[in-house]
Amino acid sequence: MTETSTRVGAGGDSTAADDGAVHMLRVAHDDPRVDGLLAGLLEEYTERYGAEGAGNELSRYPVTEFVAPHGCLVLAELDGEVVAGGALRPYREDRASEADTVEFKRVWTSSRHRRRGLGRQIMAALEEAARDLGYTRVMLFTGPAQPEAVALYERIGYRRVDPAAVEDLPYPKAIPFAHDLTA
Repeated sequence: MTETSTRVGAGGDSTAADDGAVHMLRVAHDDPRVDGLLAGLLEEYTERYGAEGAGNELSRYPVTEFVAPHGCLVLAELDGEVVAGGALRPYREDRASEADTVEFKRVWTSSRHRRRGLGRQIMAALEEAARDLGYTRVMLFTGPAQPEAVALYERIGYRRVDPAAVEDLPYPKAIPFAHDLTA
């Protein structure tokens, strides 16, 4: 596991018991802290896509999809609470031509901790983990009910991919993005 700490940006509440540091963690799929990410995702997806849509998305990619040595999860923890996270896994393992491509999934920030740069930090941590695992390209997909995610990906240099050019979109209306990790 890898851990780094950064201070919460402006707008972060702090108390005497709170050191104000966000701890970025790389964890295995079976780390108990992953439950915080999954609970946050379930709440977020349910709000945006309904209970059925949330259940479908979380069951489509069980946590075992993100196992080492080809995947991992990244969590942002503040005072023992998981406040943001994301996961990576090989993209299309069935195609040797895409063996250098990773897929980012489950990128999430708690609604109580948004607008503090945590999304950028999670993306940077996922990119670093992907490079460490030997990947050179990223694919990710987001949904139409997540305009904040679309804006983040565009802001940090991800490019939209024409959905018609992507075989087997993971779900209807998925918005695909790609990024070169070597640039």
